[in-house]
This record gives sequence, structure tokens and C-alpha cells, in this order.
Amino acid sequence: MRQLNRLNQFQRLWQHSQGQPQHTCVAEMASRCFCSDRHLRTLLSQWQHAGWLRWQGESGRGKQGLLTFLCSPEQLRQQLLQTQLQAGNAAEALQLLEMDPGRLVTLLRPLMGGQWQNDAPVLRIPYYRPLESVAPLQISGRAEQHLTRQLFSGLTRFKAEEPAGDLAHHWQHSEDGRVWLFWLRPQLYWHSDEPLHAAQLVEQFERIMQDERARRLLAAVETVDAPHPLALRFRLSSSDYWLPHRLAHQLSLLPHPRQPHLGSGPWKLAHFTSDLVRIESHTRWHLQQPLMQAVEYWITPTLFDRTLGTSCRHPVQIAIGDAEDMASLRPVSRSISLGFCYLACRPRPGFTLAQARRLFRLLQQSGIVSQLPLEQGLITPSQELLPGWPVPLIDDETVALPPRLTLHYQLPTELHEMADALRQLLLAEGCELILTFHNVKSWRQSTDLDRADLIMGDRLIGEAPIFTLASWLEIDRLWPADIHKGIQQQLAAIQQLAESASRSAALHELYHQLMCDGLLMPLFNYRYQIFAPPGVEGIKLNTLGWFDFSRAWVPPPLTEASRASGCSAE
Repeated sequence: MRQLNRLNQFQRLWQHSQGQPQHTCVAEMASRCFCSDRHLRTLLSQWQHAGWLRWQGESGRGKQGLLTFLCSPEQLRQQLLQTQLQAGNAAEALQLLEMDPGRLVTLLRPLMGGQWQNDAPVLRIPYYRPLESVAPLQISGRAEQHLTRQLFSGLTRFKAEEPAGDLAHHWQHSEDGRVWLFWLRPQLYWHSDEPLHAAQLVEQFERIMQDERARRLLAAVETVDAPHPLALRFRLSSSDYWLPHRLAHQLSLLPHPRQPHLGSGPWKLAHFTSDLVRIESHTRWHLQQPLMQAVEYWITPTLFDRTLGTSCRHPVQIAIGDAEDMASLRPVSRSISLGFCYLACRPRPGFTLAQARRLFRLLQQSGIVSQLPLEQGLITPSQELLPGWPVPLIDDETVALPPRLTLHYQLPTELHEMADALRQLLLAEGCELILTFHNVKSWRQSTDLDRADLIMGDRLIGEAPIFTLASWLEIDRLWPADIHKGIQQQLAAIQQLAESASRSAALHELYHQLMCDGLLMPLFNYRYQIFAPPGVEGIKLNTLGWFDFSRAWVPPPLTEASRASGCSAE
């Protein structure tokens, strides 16, 4: 990037006097800029013509002249950054950010939030960590789950907690619930503008079924085929009235079978590195078009802890724009998450269900969750598993706890504090708690959970909370084989109930029993918050603590005549 090289040379010259006028000569300046005298004269001419400096030289070799700076390197870097972003060259603009964090703050601050570039709206979000893979079968983080749903479509999608049409517009099933037909929308397109065909979806489903977790999710599916170019048929080994829900699950999202970075969702992936992720609207999407042209995640972790917003202090608090002065941001949406951090007990010889219930009773009596040394307003103790599904008060047990228990726990980081508080609580009861931390967001890669007496983790709840709780028990094996087998038998019976209300009531009873038995206890929920600067509209929290990128919008810049007309938005 030639402009950046010129700017770096200018900065070396400027640093010698920190921008103060200086008496110098061409040879001395050339040595500072690591170039020849001849090239330095060319640079001086270019910089003077651009208004960066003024050079009043004296004729004669070695003669000194007066060098006066008219701009600082920070001002020029800001201008160059703006020019690159206005041209849509976000990746090239990142090259400008290799600088001291203090200086980087000044450059980034006015560029976050909603902006207009070349008559197109762009939303820039500062983010506190690099994003991991967005391949549907690999993701585990909340941000990645949200982003993946922006990029990829499924046959169905969730709307108001129930499955709605996505690639398929309608579906039907046989009387016994074992054969399902999904009718595809006509004129579907991948992000490459290649037409989407039913045969490609069949091929992708065959690949999905090779994944261990997806096989558990779609356990009843025997075959998938395309009896018509606009239809997919599922044949099941037993009736499963959760199937439309399962096909809206993250694991059932459908990348292109030969080009896995391509999807057919409202946004297409334009750039993905550890510094910058940029998605752009898919103009041939089959549902309501996004209102923004592009969304960018700007990732510079060294800054965010102290400068660019609450999204950098904790992932459940997202700031769109500069949050150094919180008065300039407004809390546009907040809610208590349906997802929860939980404790699961794994009874075995030497650790009985009665002892597990004793442990849960101690937790409820102690109130340690509300006493955790965490940021105020970040969490709230769980009173319900879901709205209307209260956490039962565990009966008091007189049994003593085992002398030693092992706890395996994962991210989020709040569970460090919870694990330590639980260790101290049990120590007072004569029970030593051995802690093992797994630096993961999912248990799918953990192989030593069989050695755990207790498991503590985070359960995200998506857009269909009742189905999410059902699929969680199918996909994550938290309990020993005998208990897991009994749970699977109950889930198999529940999925064969055709009425959604019946499935919900049966699943509620199953979870109530798990809590009463001492197998599962929700600990706390997060308080999701989104802060946005004035001028960014359409921001509303979803169940993952993010917002629908397709509904966000930024009012276009108005002319003076338009402002004078006094028009107001509805």
C-alpha cells in the first residue's frame, strides 16, 4: 500500500521534532526516511503539493532550510482510513491500525456505529475477540451462532418460537408422522448467484448426518431424497413431530455442498480474518431484504478492555460504537436471557442421588449465586428454567456429602467465581471439591467427563426454548449411561406427540423431575444489553443477546434543504 508507506516516512520525519518547525537539510531528512536524497526531494514535492508540509530550502549542497508541518501523522492517518473505508476497502484499512493502542483509539472512535459509504449504509461493531469458524457443524460461541444464522439458511427457521418457512415455504407429513415433504421456494440462489437445487440440499444433508451430534439430533431420519426439483422428502424410522424444529437447528443449516463458505442467507461473507469480519447483504435472498449494505466486526482486543465499549468488558453487553463516553450511547434493548449457567450431578457408587439433592439444597439455602463478586447487573439467580417452569425447592436431606467430589466446568468466565464459591461452600460441609477447568464453550470436544461427579456449564437457549431444551438432552451427554438411556426413552415418547402443547407439558414434567431428583440445577441467567449511538435504529435483542442485522438501519445523511423542511420519522 504505497500511501501507507509514504505516511510512515512522513511520520519518521515528523517525530524528530514532534511536529515543530525544524531547520534541516535534504541529506539529513533522507537518512531519517531511509531513502536517497533524490527520492526525498520527490517526497517533499508531493507532500507540499498535498498540503502536508511546507519546505523552504536553500540552494547549495548541505544547506539547511526550514521545514514546517501543516498536518500531524494522526490527522493524515485518519484521512487515509476514512478514504479506504469510503471506498469499501475495509481490509486495506486494517493495515493502518498497526500502531500504538493509544493512537489507535483516536482513529477508531469516530468510525464505529452506523456510517454511510458511497450512498450505502454500513454498521461497524467493535468486538473484543477474534471470531471462530462459522461452519454450522463446528461453532459453539454465542456470537458465532448468531453470525452463522445470518449467513446460512435451513429448510425452516424459527419465528415466534415456532418453525416457519425458510428455503421451504410449506411442508406436510403422512398420517403416521413418518414421511415428511418440504416444498422449496422457486428461484433460490446461493451467495455466488448460482441457482440452488434440491439435489444439492440432499447432498448436504448426507454430509450433515456424518456428524455425531447431528446424528443424535436427526436420529429418526433414515433417508433424505428429492422426489421433485422443488421438494425434499424425509423418511423416518419412527414419528417425530419435532422434525420442522430440528431442521431449523444450527446443525441443520445448509452451506453449499462444494463451497462451504457459501450460504443462501440474508448476508454473505465478504472478509473473514482475526482482525476484521465483513458481511454484505445478499440481494437475491428469498425473504425480506436487509436494510444495511454491510456489517463489520472490528476486532482489536488490546484496546477494548478500556476504550471501545461494553462489548469488550463482557460478551453479553454489546456496544455498537464508541462507549468511552456512555452518555453518547443509549441502552436500546435489554432482557434477561432464557439461557442459563447450570450444575449437573453425575451419581455413581460413592455419590448417590440423595447426596446430590443435599448439595442442591445447600446451594439454595446459601444464596452464593447472588453473592458472587461480579459486575453489578450482569447476572440474576435463576428462579425459573423457562417462564412458567419454576425451579423447585429441594427437600432437605440428612445424608452427609462424600469426602471428595470432582467438578468439571467450562466457559463463561463467571463460572470461575461460581466454582470457587461452591468449593468453599462444600469445604464447610467436610467435602473437598477438586476443580477442573475446560477452556471451551461446548462439551463436544471433552473426553474425560466420565471422571466428573459434577459438571458446570452454560446452556444457550435459542429462538425455540422448549425445543432447545429437548435437543440439549439429546445432543449433550451429561449423565452416566443408565440415566442417559432413561432420559432418551422419555424424549423418544415425547417426540411422537403430535400436539405441541402435549410435547411442552411432557418435557416440562421431565425437567421438573430432573431437578427434583438432584440431577440438574440452573444457577443464573445473564442480563443481555445492547448500547447504540444516536442514529442507529431497528436494534432489538434476540434470544442470543444479539440483534437481527437485517432490521438494523441508519437514516441517510440529509441535505440542508431536507433538514430545513422539518420532516420527522414515524
